[in-house]
Amino acid sequence: MSTPDFDAIVIGAGAAGLLCAALAGQRGLRVLLIDHAERVAEKIRISGGGRCNFTNRELDVRAPQRHYVGQNPQFCRSALSRYTPQDFIALLQQHGLAFHEKHKGQLFLDRSAQDLIDLLLAECARGQVTHWQPCRVKNVAFLAASADQSSASSYQIDTDKGPVQARSLVLATGGLSIPAIGASDFGHRLARQFGLPVVAPRPGLVPLTFDGTAWAPYAQLAGLALPVEISCGAKKERIAFHADLLFTHRGLSGPAVLQISSYWQPGQPLGINLAPHTDLAAHLLAAKAQSKKRIANELATLLPSRLAEAWCSQSADWQRPINEASDKALLRLAEQLACWQLTPTGTEGYKKAEVTLGGVDTRALSQQSMECKAQPGLYCIGEVVDITGWLGGYNFQWAWASAAACARALPGAGDSL
Repeated sequence: MSTPDFDAIVIGAGAAGLLCAALAGQRGLRVLLIDHAERVAEKIRISGGGRCNFTNRELDVRAPQRHYVGQNPQFCRSALSRYTPQDFIALLQQHGLAFHEKHKGQLFLDRSAQDLIDLLLAECARGQVTHWQPCRVKNVAFLAASADQSSASSYQIDTDKGPVQARSLVLATGGLSIPAIGASDFGHRLARQFGLPVVAPRPGLVPLTFDGTAWAPYAQLAGLALPVEISCGAKKERIAFHADLLFTHRGLSGPAVLQISSYWQPGQPLGINLAPHTDLAAHLLAAKAQSKKRIANELATLLPSRLAEAWCSQSADWQRPINEASDKALLRLAEQLACWQLTPTGTEGYKKAEVTLGGVDTRALSQQSMECKAQPGLYCIGEVVDITGWLGGYNFQWAWASAAACARALPGAGDSL
């Protein structure tokens, strides 16, 4: 019995893999899509509270790299400029899917993330994509073209459903985030098998944790959220975000912390302004002249009352009526609230991380096609690559854009070698 032959095999039926397979199939290529998980596109299903933040309208296609992290964020420019948020929006509109903008350009489906999964599966069906799932890949081997060119190079893949071969192999295997839904390091291992450099992976868009004893005074604030400015790095390396922060029993979470976590390095301190839109010093000194309230009560007009109480309990100078406090004590309070310095001890890990930082080194890939420069016919797309977006739909847009770049570049059976 002969081994089934395809133009391209895509490993990974997540966002990038589904779209790549669909677009390649619609070009007339014979495509096989393989995934080891029981259910298709679980990360899409659970994202955005079940409504999937599928892109971000504010992505600047002239300088998209400013929304991305990696050793070379510039790598993402080519793909993102050729497949834009508007391109994906147009696909949704073709299928009649309604969506809405929450804030800062973040677009969500009106109904359910399942609608997007169904759209991608329908696009695969339109491209006559063969889909094996669940199906485990046991081994991948590369056979180089014969010296006389009588036979082309191909990838020989051994799977649960038997052997299969193809001229092109696409790694759309994702990263290590959320192992409960099937995430693994398979893509990184396969990349290394073919000699591709892999930037050390680590959790991204992840809550940060702190030493238990030092965090004890703040653990009581678990569940409290407020808008802040959060930053890390110094001088030209400083990066800051304005977003909501959430206190947890073990540390900090919320959009502000998830964003900064992709830039934070172990041992590095964070700076947090708990009242970024207020001149705390001026407010407290003005209140001193006309109020007899406790400092915590006065502060509670600007910050959540639980936070005001917890902060003022740290010093006897702040546990009195504001008109009895010294200017020095009030200025010290204002400064600490505006420049809270603290150093995380770690993160909540891949279990809580939304994405994986690191991955296949972009220096090994073509930014036009996503093909490996030194390994013909091998392509890497989506989260398996060392490109990670900000919170807010940017990672899905990278999945769509890198998938489209790859699908357009994959050679068909009639293309020259």
